[in-house]
Amino acid sequence: MDLLINAALTATSVALFCYWFRYGCLLILAAAPHHDHTEEVAEANQLSFREVRSRLRMHDLADVDYLHKCLERDFAVIAYLLEHTPATSFDAGCDDAMLRVHFRAMSACFRLTRRNLREFASDALEEMTLVVAHLANQLGERSAAPAH
Repeated sequence: MDLLINAALTATSVALFCYWFRYGCLLILAAAPHHDHTEEVAEANQLSFREVRSRLRMHDLADVDYLHKCLERDFAVIAYLLEHTPATSFDAGCDDAMLRVHFRAMSACFRLTRRNLREFASDALEEMTLVVAHLANQLGERSAAPAH
């Protein structure tokens, strides 16, 4: 009986943690930036997340694997650049870390749903574009911050 109670408590704790984590990531993504740097960062680094977002909004899901590959590339570029640009505050670094995990979770959701649940796969790609856009804006803010 104790084993069953412990398993139920553990499962509930994990489920609540996952809910909290996802909700926290969605709150981070919903926050409006002071200045939006996503356009300039996307142009400077030849990122394609804006095109992916536009195709998703037009329901152009002919080649979702290509869209996923584009987002993975954008994420890799932004992650590399963020690692080599100093964070302006601890909170920004913590937010970035949460969003990186969220991106990976959404990428896994995409892989699991891309064949049979196209709508869920599309939603996962949409969230991935939001993460890349947010991280691109973070990179722009770091680059625009005065050096100390």
